[in-house]
Amino acid sequence: MTTQVAILAAGMGTRLGRPFPKPLTPLRDGHTIMDQQVAKIRGAFADVQLYTVVGFKLEMILEAHPRSLFVYNEEFDRTNTSKSLLRVLRASGDGGLLWMNGDVVFDPAILERLKPYLEREQSLISVNTAAVAEEEVKYTVDADGNIDQLSKQVVDALGEAVGINYVAAQDKAALIARLDEVGDQDYFERGIEVAIQQDGLKFVPVDISDLWAVEVDFDEDLERANEHV
Repeated sequence: MTTQVAILAAGMGTRLGRPFPKPLTPLRDGHTIMDQQVAKIRGAFADVQLYTVVGFKLEMILEAHPRSLFVYNEEFDRTNTSKSLLRVLRASGDGGLLWMNGDVVFDPAILERLKPYLEREQSLISVNTAAVAEEEVKYTVDADGNIDQLSKQVVDALGEAVGINYVAAQDKAALIARLDEVGDQDYFERGIEVAIQQDGLKFVPVDISDLWAVEVDFDEDLERANEHV
């Protein structure tokens, strides 16, 4: 069975301030953020269809990773991750989709932990309960332990999302509809949150706190990521 995976790499990465797409940022070992993502994805799944959502300086990503299927977010300069995820969900084939932000440096053991959820078609959000930073997307759960709130504004959060998530086949249509509705500047988490509230979608939080994952927004994040490389 083919596993569908997407990397969201259309953004301009203004906070990190590099003159090239943030996923092409070199790490200490000489590989880029996207190099290590692609290697870990292909290492984890024997049969994988990899999509990359591109926008800002897309030619650089196409040249660096020509084996991917590319989805173009032509509004990359005025939309956020909600519209990048929307485009790749529409472009993907039947079945669920695992996706990650293009700036996540992560322990490959995370993908092994997620596999059982993918096999039973359970939508999920990877979370770290050891940290709740103000700038990060945070979450709470409902009485059944499923994701309830999911945003940067969450109060009394249980932890933060790490940017690696899965939408199961049966939940894709509802998520696509909600991502289409939310604002251009919304993160994809807003679409998930509305789909949970309005359509009853159930995303489970998968705790990866004992592993490591770093979303590289600032130079200090890059330093932390390099500690694991």
